[in-house]
Amino acid sequence: MPHISAPDLLDTARRALAGAGANDTMARLTAQALVQADLQGLASHGVTRIPAYAAHLLNGRADGSAEPLVLREHGAVLLIDARQGLAYPACQLAVQRGIALARQQGVAFAAIANSHHFGAAAHHLQPVAEAGMVGLALGNAPAAMPAWGGKRPLFGTNPMAAAFPRPGHDPLLIDLSLSAVARGKLVVAAREGRPIPLGWALDAQGQPTTDPKAGLAGSMVPAGGVKGTMLSLMVDLLVATLTGSHFGFEADSLLDDEGRPPRVGQVFLIIDPAALAGSAVYASRIECLVQTMLQEEGVRLPGAQRFARQRETTAVELPDALWHKLQALARAAPAEQASSSPR
Repeated sequence: MPHISAPDLLDTARRALAGAGANDTMARLTAQALVQADLQGLASHGVTRIPAYAAHLLNGRADGSAEPLVLREHGAVLLIDARQGLAYPACQLAVQRGIALARQQGVAFAAIANSHHFGAAAHHLQPVAEAGMVGLALGNAPAAMPAWGGKRPLFGTNPMAAAFPRPGHDPLLIDLSLSAVARGKLVVAAREGRPIPLGWALDAQGQPTTDPKAGLAGSMVPAGGVKGTMLSLMVDLLVATLTGSHFGFEADSLLDDEGRPPRVGQVFLIIDPAALAGSAVYASRIECLVQTMLQEEGVRLPGAQRFARQRETTAVELPDALWHKLQALARAAPAEQASSSPR
């Protein structure tokens, strides 16, 4: 498998998305998020997603010309329409406006409607932590898990993430899907022809399976049993009811090239510690907890492995078929976008 340098991968990813019809901002922000995921060791949320994104752009499931629009802003609350584009520009707008609102109001709730897959949720919270604020991110997704006691998938794996800044250190970064594992791991295993461990997924008859394709056609096992299912329900309720987005069972699968725009949603809660006990108190208390955690051998801070891996990684190993697909898409990029340097 080829090893692609980070700059070359970023440039190729950007041009591949542009070749499928994404505008410059959408292609650039999406490529940056996906390549960062690969550099952090999150292959299921990396450039492996580009062929599906490209198919959605080409088939009308995502609008490559879309520019996010602020629909409503009231006090500390903000609603953005992603306008059926890829999610990354809308997420950037939500976070940027949310940080500004939180500086004024102490807290901000930025919500996105008419959106698409938003990748590794914690990626969007890094600017929040860099601003010295606490952030939460929630997103719903097409149905992949049944209601507790049922077999029909109703809820998505519905990722959630949190970022807690630490002055002078990497933030604590918590990122998880509400299935036992991210569904993207089944996608990667299916593409590479590998079995999956028991306990990850069920087939269409509700039986445990080691076949990733059967799992993708069936349902995901919730993390923590009924607790994971209830958390997924909470995310669907918070996201869909407050933004008007689709519930998971109303959205066509993101794994299919054809279908309707998913119209899922995301929400971001941003909190300024200065508005509560104060930034100094916040910094003192989080360091008290961190240092207590680290007294025990073997404890690893959430997010630490991602940041360390990104600092150490200069190239990403990709399957030949995926790299060739990205290169083919990149060759279709408009001349003005193909020649522009990544930013």
